[in-house]
Amino acid sequence: MPYDFLDIAVTPSVRAAQAAMGADGLWSDFKGNRPSDRFSPDEAAFIATRDSFYMSTVSESGWPYVQHRGGPPGFLKVVDDRTLAFADYRGNRQYISVGNLAADDRACLILMDYPRRARLKIYAHVTAIPLGAEPELDELVAPSGYRARPERIFRLKLQAFDWNCQQHITPRFTELEVAEAVKPLRDRLQALEAECATLRAQLASQGTSK
Repeated sequence: MPYDFLDIAVTPSVRAAQAAMGADGLWSDFKGNRPSDRFSPDEAAFIATRDSFYMSTVSESGWPYVQHRGGPPGFLKVVDDRTLAFADYRGNRQYISVGNLAADDRACLILMDYPRRARLKIYAHVTAIPLGAEPELDELVAPSGYRARPERIFRLKLQAFDWNCQQHITPRFTELEVAEAVKPLRDRLQALEAECATLRAQLASQGTSK
């Protein structure tokens, strides 16, 4: 089967670079073991737990622009196996990504899972949807309890995705992940402190009774 991600990513200049480095044989006839133009349950589950991603666009002058997008886990929604959507919250109001996408709707996303050293790359066409234009989509992308102000919705039509290898991904952990990891230690420490307090009280009681 064709491997759609490389069909997009590998241009003549990329092939020339691969040939110069002796790597062209690795990729010239590479075929994936499953379609890369539709999300499987594995990708959907991965996306549903992300609290951030990086999105690149290209300006009319040809300069790339990479922006970090964040929110509560799962703020990037899987609408179906070829569609994603997320609420575009108000930021510093430069609107660089918004402007770039108005001129060229192509974008590339990188989603990271630092603790597990996993990385998902996504090519997509992006459409800006005004708030209220599609009420069901508004409801889907609006996370409960998140107080940021959305200005529009971005709908992303998948072209291809690819998983990267784990090399050179340094594990990093969020505050919540660290808190969950050390909770058993904190619980044990509290139990030991309570036990020590009980023993001290017993020793003090024995001392006063003599």
